[in-house]
Amino acid sequence: MRTDSNDGPHLFQPLTIRSVTLRNRIGVSPMCQYSAVDGLANDWHYVHYGARAVGGAGLVIVEATGVTPEGRITPGCLGLWSDDQIEPLARIVKFVQAHAAVAGIQIGHAGRKASAGLPWDGGEHLTTAQGGWETVAPSAIPFGGGLPKIPQALTDAQIQALPARFVDAAKRARAAGFTWLELHAAHGYLFGEFLSPLTNQRTDKYGGSFENRIRLLLETTRAVRRIWPDNLPLAVRISATDWVAGGWDLDSSIGLAKLLKAEGVDLMDCSSGGLLPDAVIPVQPGYQVPFAESIRRQANIATAAVGFITEPQQAEDIVRAGQADVVLLARQFLVDPYWPAHAAKTLGIKMPPPNPYARAW
Repeated sequence: MRTDSNDGPHLFQPLTIRSVTLRNRIGVSPMCQYSAVDGLANDWHYVHYGARAVGGAGLVIVEATGVTPEGRITPGCLGLWSDDQIEPLARIVKFVQAHAAVAGIQIGHAGRKASAGLPWDGGEHLTTAQGGWETVAPSAIPFGGGLPKIPQALTDAQIQALPARFVDAAKRARAAGFTWLELHAAHGYLFGEFLSPLTNQRTDKYGGSFENRIRLLLETTRAVRRIWPDNLPLAVRISATDWVAGGWDLDSSIGLAKLLKAEGVDLMDCSSGGLLPDAVIPVQPGYQVPFAESIRRQANIATAAVGFITEPQQAEDIVRAGQADVVLLARQFLVDPYWPAHAAKTLGIKMPPPNPYARAW
């Protein structure tokens, strides 16, 4: 990783990881759009991601993309289980890159939280008649609330087949032109279910001890890193804590980050929560930034900070203080696709505008 030193706000200094350089430290956090059909990207995705690249983001990460049909959160989620899904994503990549942003994608499996309805339709588990499917998890423990399905506990053979699904999706991501790949191990989806002792009650080599609970994620990371080009970054998003006593916590996250770095992971994307519906989370501006800072300093790995980062000076302070290498914005990018350009102006610099906007930028 290389930080290119120059004058001006730290938020707008380039960052190089392996052979990929972000023009600034601002990224679009992966946010599900629930607008795909059969896992295929369409015009909504093209406009959504393209607008954020035009708006000045250094990194645009495409939403959680299922490695299998059953791994989608909802029927409206993107997928990379078929070669047919490559070309629509390649169209997005080409546009994002044409506007000087790095195109990334997050791949994952939703585990027991899969087979949910669209959020605007209630987001509850779908029945078979509604187009739903059976869910899987490390243990047969339901999420609860509006997601009451009891998942099937994965067999040893099913677990050992999972890394190959991620490898296949990673190969398709590269074929689409993505130069940044992220594995989704946060928010109570399948990898997170394995990590936490609250949802992983297995007694085999994939459950029990810390070393066993992280085994699937490490095996998958190792397999993906083997085929993902050595000159391109690999990131992992985790929930740094479950916010529940006896669950996954920051110390576990630091230990995991050290091991993932040894497997070739370049950046930890530090979120939190999502494992249980009743977790009490102290949501406030920047509430997850301390996780990114602790993991960065104690595991000696680059991190991304997320969570109610909305103000330019707030983002600048995070990067300047070395709390994280990148800030990923979510809701704020939905409100304002041109947040980087506006932040630059607030911090006293001007971003080069896209040529068609030069008269007004």
